[in-house]
Amino acid sequence: MNRSGLHRYACNIAAAACVGLLCAIPAQADATLKDAAGRTVEVKDASRIVSVGGAVTEILYALGKEKNIVGIDTTSLYPPRAAAEKPSVGYMRQLSAEGVLGLKPSIIIAIEGAGPKETLSVLQAAGVPMVVVPESYTGAGIVEKIQTIALATGAKERGECIAARVRADLATLEKLETGIAKRKRVMFVLSFVSGKAMVSGSKTAADGVIRMAGAENAITAYDGYKQLSDEAIIAANPDVVMTLERSGPGGPATLTSDAVFAHPAFAATQAAASRAFLPLDGLYALGFGPRSAQAARDLAVSFYPELKAASPQQSNAPATACTE
Repeated sequence: MNRSGLHRYACNIAAAACVGLLCAIPAQADATLKDAAGRTVEVKDASRIVSVGGAVTEILYALGKEKNIVGIDTTSLYPPRAAAEKPSVGYMRQLSAEGVLGLKPSIIIAIEGAGPKETLSVLQAAGVPMVVVPESYTGAGIVEKIQTIALATGAKERGECIAARVRADLATLEKLETGIAKRKRVMFVLSFVSGKAMVSGSKTAADGVIRMAGAENAITAYDGYKQLSDEAIIAANPDVVMTLERSGPGGPATLTSDAVFAHPAFAATQAAASRAFLPLDGLYALGFGPRSAQAARDLAVSFYPELKAASPQQSNAPATACTE
């Protein structure tokens, strides 16, 4: 479909959405910001939000904007009530323009990497403001997400409160990590395919949280996820193996330590010798949202039990505690 066709298609969907409705005249612009796509976005109305991305939804709830959310994607798993309260627009990388526009959003807030591109083109042509939120797997990246979403939704003051709490958690984590004598080498295994381990390299959420927790990614020769040979696993010799804790019917089962360490390559590692195996709550540890600095602290204590005495039992100022 060419650009002209996309525009006509988007306009038809938008027009159909208003049939039988008294469409409100948009208020004066509340915010203008540059998003992760490099576009300058003017937000006039954040009363009806379609949220795409688990961290985006988590931040919106922390900002007190849950009543304004009219749709979420399937990665929006926290808070748990979100999936029960809000209609789904599908998986973040397989969005449907009809599904999103059918909810009559006044703004779409999507994490960087959402798609496909064709759907994003239709959504942009429909004239609904869309803010693409930057995704980087660092502490600073968490703060940037919060500030971007807060600005886009008119919650700048509450956003600064949440950002301050995250910075405090990051400072606590940094202080805690001064007690690490020798950094552990950690391997994150996503799955096994035909007996081959799918392992995280650099520039992934797993790589980011490993580093935030004061450890080293055992695999840095590539970006993203790849199947690793048995020889490469043995050569990497991780001290700890991590995986994703999965839940829900119909999905793949969580890998177990017995299953992983029964694999001949993993059986030869230091992780197998010490039975060092950690399943992770995906959104808590890998979402890089308001709770992720606390998750990294929990992970650091798991890697280095000697730090437990110096670690606070809970955050004195949790990021989710900010109120208007």
